[in-house]
Amino acid sequence: MDDHFYRDILDSLSDGVYFTDTQRRITFWNKGAEKLTGYLREEVVGKRCMDNILMHVNSRGHVLCTSQCPLSATLGDRRQRECEVYFHHKEGHRVPVLVRTSPILGRDGNVVGAVEVFSSTLSTVLLNERLKSMQQMALVDTLTELPNRRFLEMHLRTKLDELARHNIGFGVLFADIDRFKDVNDTYGHEIGDKVLKMVARTLVGSSRQSDVIGRWGGEEFLGIASHAQPDMLAEIGERFRALVQQSSIDAPMRLHVTLSIGGTAACPDDTVASIVGRADRMLYRAKAEGRNRVCV
Repeated sequence: MDDHFYRDILDSLSDGVYFTDTQRRITFWNKGAEKLTGYLREEVVGKRCMDNILMHVNSRGHVLCTSQCPLSATLGDRRQRECEVYFHHKEGHRVPVLVRTSPILGRDGNVVGAVEVFSSTLSTVLLNERLKSMQQMALVDTLTELPNRRFLEMHLRTKLDELARHNIGFGVLFADIDRFKDVNDTYGHEIGDKVLKMVARTLVGSSRQSDVIGRWGGEEFLGIASHAQPDMLAEIGERFRALVQQSSIDAPMRLHVTLSIGGTAACPDDTVASIVGRADRMLYRAKAEGRNRVCV
């Protein structure tokens, strides 16, 4: 069997698969990798994943390519690895994936490269079904495809009712893109829209399945976190902040933005207005303390 046979098999997989040499230069990139990342084969073969391509980070936003790269470690010690990371999509946002790395050995037993297999941990089918039903009820923001303010207010009322009836707690995170007006003024509203979509997709990708992320309006986003007290809210908010900071788009130069985030746990006597207002005050505290931070 020739190489084309095996290439066709790898291209039929929904998982992303790529091979590298010992210098971590990409030598093969399958169609699954193209679909998951947005990067075509001809855009990446011959480059390294750290060359403004995948740029893996962990949940704290720490870049893994230079010091904690699982592929590099596998090349060094021949051990297989599995870990959850976030890669950089061609459109700028961060995508959560499960990564598995293995060494490639030559006929003499020496390491000649490595293979990485990665798969998205997002439930795409579930998200698409939810989006379709919400679109039919006019509950979706058309630009970001996130739940809109109307839906968020409805969901908050449901969560407050659960808190009152069954003591099921939750928290709210209110996020605002720092200096977003400067982005629009400098690059135009088309780039501003791309930034909004990038932030939206990164927030969804870094949230828990039980949480709801929506666009409140303008450059503001609201997260409703189930069973979350202040410590957990701070952890979720910090993950949002770090991963958005590590996201970027070409505008035409590389453009990064940051988030300021305020959070609060729900109280038994809260209303929609009171809990959102309290999270909003914490957001403005984060702004006043220097932006690009979380206050809960």
